[in-house]
Amino acid sequence: MNAITRFATVVSLASLFPLSALAAASKGTVEVVHWWTSGGEAAAVKVLKDLVEKDGFTWKDGAVAGGAGSAAMTVLKTRVVSGNPPGAAQIKGPDLQEWGALDLLSPLDEVAEANDWDGLLSKTVTDTMQYDGHYVAVPVNIHRVNWLWINPKVFEKAGIDKVPTTLEELYAAGDKLKAAGFVPLAHGGQPWQDSTVFEALVLGIMGADGYHKAFVENDEATLTSPQMTEVFTALKKLASYMDDNRAGRDWNLATAQVIDGKAGMQIMGDWAKSEWTAAGKVAGEDYQCVPMPGTAGSYTYNIDSIAMFKLKDEGDIAAQHALARIALEPEFQYVFNQNKGSIPVRSDLDMSKFDSCAQASMKDFKEADQNGKLEPSMAHSMATNLAVQGAIFDVVTNFMSEKNADPSKVGAQLYAAIKSAQ
Repeated sequence: MNAITRFATVVSLASLFPLSALAAASKGTVEVVHWWTSGGEAAAVKVLKDLVEKDGFTWKDGAVAGGAGSAAMTVLKTRVVSGNPPGAAQIKGPDLQEWGALDLLSPLDEVAEANDWDGLLSKTVTDTMQYDGHYVAVPVNIHRVNWLWINPKVFEKAGIDKVPTTLEELYAAGDKLKAAGFVPLAHGGQPWQDSTVFEALVLGIMGADGYHKAFVENDEATLTSPQMTEVFTALKKLASYMDDNRAGRDWNLATAQVIDGKAGMQIMGDWAKSEWTAAGKVAGEDYQCVPMPGTAGSYTYNIDSIAMFKLKDEGDIAAQHALARIALEPEFQYVFNQNKGSIPVRSDLDMSKFDSCAQASMKDFKEADQNGKLEPSMAHSMATNLAVQGAIFDVVTNFMSEKNADPSKVGAQLYAAIKSAQ
């Protein structure tokens, strides 16, 4: 083919495909399976997509809504079993170890070393991202789970002048909200949401040590203790402040109840803040974020991370590495976490660019990390595997749906369910 013919061919191609499409096609593609699908979450993940595509790679979106990731994990497992894994997937905590043990994940040590991940991340985070001493995932953020969200205007209308810091004060606020015609505690009747409230009560009543023994060590004495009976008694009390129509409600719809002034409070991780942000609300003015009563000084964390699956195409591998690199760069960390409601996973960024809730979260994260009160969230796949988590979910949700359930008997049921799942 002579030079004139080659030029004519390029012109012909350009007439069929935009130059940007040709540029993207010249690099690799990364398909990402994830469950960032609510309004605020979708805005956050778009930031990552745009930055990856700005580098000339193609992002193939594999968003799967529902079940706090359980639906996405079902899709992922089906893809892997059929021999068609995506390039990347949102995988967290102990599940990374299970995927790593199957020899399916691609090491990211080269990217980590070139970009000083060891120096930028806390040891809690680096330990979570590694399998057998090798990085197999890139962390994108840190969520605090043990938050209580409050609409101050609703509190004012109900005659509540104090943010609750104890369970007794939380109950008192609930009584006033109910009397004033509001839903005291917005909630979605889904297993993972039930267990989000449950684990917050465990942390508040049993402390960080008791929480760790229950959900990380699965200690029989702790799970069947009188304190666990106290936890389930408190859970039944909190359920009385939730509306009767909560079954199946998604978390962001529960958040919307608080945003719209129909409910006074919500117990939920700080991804809820992404909905407040998307609604144009200002932290400290339109809403308040405080630690779940009884949990001040402790911090349950949920780290979102993206793992890379082993691929053969060099262009697609380059796209994976670009995604891993971009996910920890300041540009992405700032914008993504401002939209997502979380805090940066890097320890060197300027927190004055974040709202008061994020600043408080970062401060509390560092203090809890130093004081041994930083604990992985059970409800959000950081403390145990999916089988054990599922067993806990079943016991907790069955308890909440059974009006005559005896709190003194549930601890033994919980331990038995965990043992059968192990």
